[in-house]
Amino acid sequence: MSETPVRLERRGPVGILTVDRPERRNALSRLTLTELGRLGRELVLDPAIRAIVITASGDKVFCAGADLKERQAFTNEDVRVQVGLYRTELGILDKSPKPVIAALNGSAFGGGLELALICDLRVCVPSALLALPETTLGIIPGAGGTQRLPRVIGEARAKEMILLGRPINAETALAWGLVNRISPANVDVVEDVITFIKPIAEGAPIAQAAALAAVDIALSTDLDQGLQLERVHYDETLRSSDRLEALAAFAEKRPPRFSGK
Repeated sequence: MSETPVRLERRGPVGILTVDRPERRNALSRLTLTELGRLGRELVLDPAIRAIVITASGDKVFCAGADLKERQAFTNEDVRVQVGLYRTELGILDKSPKPVIAALNGSAFGGGLELALICDLRVCVPSALLALPETTLGIIPGAGGTQRLPRVIGEARAKEMILLGRPINAETALAWGLVNRISPANVDVVEDVITFIKPIAEGAPIAQAAALAAVDIALSTDLDQGLQLERVHYDETLRSSDRLEALAAFAEKRPPRFSGK
């Protein structure tokens, strides 16, 4: 196929994945999902990459969700396979040891918001609207929305978004903790994200991966077990050369130069 639904750009230690289907409102076709998985694996395995940014083409829509034109020809079993691709192909980004950041260049509905929810951080433009409208279409979010959204914004607000299906604006999303930052008006959201995540791009990869793993554990275990596992991940950082480099840089009053070792 000549279609290239996802573009990959490496900008120093940051890998940028851009969903490039503006004519389809950057909808998640089967090929788009598999390309996100393929390129996501490539970035996760690239030792030069320390952070991954997911964005999309255009200035109005990050992702409208499922490609409904494609789905018109799907059987029920085809839809089940498609939903499964969200777990298999986006799972590499969901479980990435490298921080993944969504740069929402516009609105994110349905599967588009679920794509953003697999990311560790989310930054959006001021005009963005966010919604999970599936119940208004007689279905429910099927790409993790019912599970990840309550973990991010709490049960009551998640139920409000899912049951009412109404979009919320950027200011509400920020107040609810659904996004971490709203980019300034007239500033490219990807450029803003690159600046925002500079501490990540220049940081200690082993410590960041350990921190992500420890925080993820907190969502699925009790406090006592979580504290024990935190010590395991802390020990990983103690054995790293980056920890010694940080101490040396502090003593020498200079910025640390982390190698990821």
